[in-house]
Amino acid sequence: MLTKIISAILLVAFFAIMIGVGFYSRKSTKDVSGFVLGGRAVGPWLTAFAFGTSYFSAVIFVGYAGQFGWLYGTSATWAGLGNAFIGSLLAWNILGRRTRIMTQHLDSKTMPDFFEKRFGSAKLKVVASVIVFIFLIPYTASLYNGLSSLFGLVFDIPYWVVIAVMAALTGVYVIFGGYMATAINDFIQGIIMLFGIVTVILAVLKDNGGLLEAAKKLSEISAEGWSKGAYSSFFGPDPLALLFVVILTSLGTWGLPQMVGKFYAIKSEKDIHKGTVISTVFAVVVAGGCYFLGGFGRLYADKIKYNPANGKPLFDTIVPTMLSTLPSVVIAIVIVLVLAASMSTLSSLVLTSSSTLTLDVIKPAAKKPITEKKQVFIMRLFIVFFILVSAAIAVIKDSFPGLTFIAQMMGVSWGALAGSFLAPFLYGLYWKKTSKASVAASFVWGCGIAVTQLVVTLAGVNVSAWGPVLGYIFKSSINSGVIAMVGGLLIVPVVTAFTKKPDAVASQKMFNCFEEKVEVAKKEALD
Repeated sequence: MLTKIISAILLVAFFAIMIGVGFYSRKSTKDVSGFVLGGRAVGPWLTAFAFGTSYFSAVIFVGYAGQFGWLYGTSATWAGLGNAFIGSLLAWNILGRRTRIMTQHLDSKTMPDFFEKRFGSAKLKVVASVIVFIFLIPYTASLYNGLSSLFGLVFDIPYWVVIAVMAALTGVYVIFGGYMATAINDFIQGIIMLFGIVTVILAVLKDNGGLLEAAKKLSEISAEGWSKGAYSSFFGPDPLALLFVVILTSLGTWGLPQMVGKFYAIKSEKDIHKGTVISTVFAVVVAGGCYFLGGFGRLYADKIKYNPANGKPLFDTIVPTMLSTLPSVVIAIVIVLVLAASMSTLSSLVLTSSSTLTLDVIKPAAKKPITEKKQVFIMRLFIVFFILVSAAIAVIKDSFPGLTFIAQMMGVSWGALAGSFLAPFLYGLYWKKTSKASVAASFVWGCGIAVTQLVVTLAGVNVSAWGPVLGYIFKSSINSGVIAMVGGLLIVPVVTAFTKKPDAVASQKMFNCFEEKVEVAKKEALD
């Protein structure tokens, strides 16, 4: 009863703040730039937290932390560190400044729009928009995963009610406040996530006798091919599989529209430097903390739930089981933590989806010019549409577990998006000669790998018969997703070498935006 009361009070306060921020931010949504990018005047703290909270959701805290912690033990922490130093630090350093400069120069507000204006092809924009539409919706629906298990610890309410409340409240503040409301709420939600994950880790370790005692217990559990100590070792029982997890969850952010879009809105140069540090520290604590926490999941092997069909653990139940024995206040904090993580990512995804569909599909197809006010109105309608669809998919998936297509679509979404967009976007920022044919080839490659993985999984194909290389690639959506991303980085330069290059004069003119001279105050630069 005490847990219910504390959780209810925290949730009501949390919801009130989220909606209040939405109404407060209405003044910044008068035009398209304000609604989608906050007028390109968002400071370092808001941008960094928006980046981090869009990166990490309930999928990380409940699903991935439980799954990879079970498979790799405390070495799963490498995934969190990879997220921090590859997915955040390197992403900000390599993409941040150039993305901000070139997208403003091209007046590009979305990733598909960038592909059109950078490579002079309206077809690329249409294809990119279709890819975003197809693969971002199931990815959005996956954000609800894990909420059922956590809310079940405290509240005896149907899962669809949890989904409906989360979807409705997210919709309210995004519709009213646009990107600025999302950024401010992301900051608040990020603070909750930082405080929450530290509290949970300390509570779980204390419940197991402290860090040394918990590590000792974990070291006594044997793994296949090991006597003991696998799950407390430096690289875990399967270093190669762990490496693929690190690459997928870290490098993938470089090609996700909702992540890269955060760089469009940065206010100034010094904000990039501050944002880089803030974002990296946030990822170390949140991502590193989540995976580190999940690494102790096997200490609860006798309490978690297992699939009766194959005897394998239900990964989404591992972290909730770890939390079930903790004090009421900690459980209440976790409820708000996971809800905050999911709502922050959901808001970012639906804003990305609605802006892409409106600006890159509806607006170009319209016979008459659409006013800024009407464009914002259309985006708001699509936000409602995307939230309703994602919520419906999540409810259907939970009600009919036999519909494995939905679950698998969620699994391949990240790989499809990052595999299609990472390479052409990166090369587009740095290499003048990148051809539009190579961009199209990357789209085909990324989607082709993802669809193949989907078919293989749904049909239950025995990929081991394909040989050691192909068999390993399509063994899981994690492996194929990594190949899609890394393969794109090779395909773009190879295809560019054999296809028509863009006009040299036009490309040089475009890249001159990086050479434009600016004046800064002496407090920022001595000369």
